[in-house]
Order: sequence, then structure tokens, then C-alpha cells
Amino acid sequence: MNAGAVARSIATLPARPRRVATIVSLTAMWCVLWGNVSVANVLSGLAVATTSVALGIGTPAEGGVRLWPLLQLLWLVAVDMVRSTVDVAIEILTKTDRTDESIVAAQLPMRSRDHFLLLIVAITLTPGTAVVDGDLDTGTLYLHILHDRQRAETIQHVERLADLASRALPVPATPVPEAT
Repeated sequence: MNAGAVARSIATLPARPRRVATIVSLTAMWCVLWGNVSVANVLSGLAVATTSVALGIGTPAEGGVRLWPLLQLLWLVAVDMVRSTVDVAIEILTKTDRTDESIVAAQLPMRSRDHFLLLIVAITLTPGTAVVDGDLDTGTLYLHILHDRQRAETIQHVERLADLASRALPVPATPVPEAT
């Protein structure tokens, strides 16, 4: 995409509520990642988010926004952040090391692959879990977790996040090209 196309894309950003919601969400996540809401963080977050959306990175510009599933998704991420912060704090403060770290692969359903970046950010925001790799072609996220005994629970939780993201930000079905 050349500079003129990016400029035209940025100029049409406010025309779509989904793009505005994406920019606001990405800016908020930017501030959370920096751990501070300041003028500099908001402005730099807006710049990164606007550029990302203009370049087509992240969730598609087409589609709707469903408020109730979006609120459920945001609530789930907020609860995850609190729970995992407490879990990590307990792990740090106890003398016994109970960690059994591992890498797990979570397979995303096809309909949630349009929200790959959103899911990576939502998962990585929670302390104690990090996305270490992702394969968009197969829809696989590779996660580092602190407790291998929570492997099945973690994969199930990622599937719940993916489902909520797909319901909150539905994308029109892409027509499958016919074979010739």
C-alpha cells in the first residue's frame, strides 16, 4: 500500500463505527501495556492504532459491533488481568516454586481468525501467560503458561475469548472462490 492509499484510508476512518471502535480499543490497550494513561501514551497509541487500521492490520474494517458480547469480552479480559495478577503475585511471594512452565498450542476456530491480533493482545495482557508465536494460516496460537496442569483450562479459555471476539465483532462471510 503506497502513501497516498494510506492517507486516503486514514481520511475515511471515521466513516465506519467499527474502525473507530478498533482505534479506541487499540489505543486503550496501548496505554495498558505502557501502564499509564498520559497525553504522550494516548497520542502515540492513536498514531499506532490509526496506522494499523489504515494498513489493514488487525480486525477487518467491514462488519458490525455487538455491544453485549463486546462488554462480555472486555469484562473477561479485565477479570483475567486481576486473577492472573493475584496468581503471579502469590507465586512470587511464596517460597516454594510451584511453576511447571510449558508451551501449549491453542487452535482457533476459522471464524475467529479475523481477530488474531486482538486475541494475541488480550492473552498477552494477562500476567503469567504470553503468546510466543502464532500461525494465522492454521489458526494456532502458541502460549507460554506458568502451570502445565492448567493446559486444558487455558486452551478452553482461549476458545472462549475467540468466541466472544467473533460474536462481538462479526465479519461478513468471505465468499469462497469456485474452482475452475
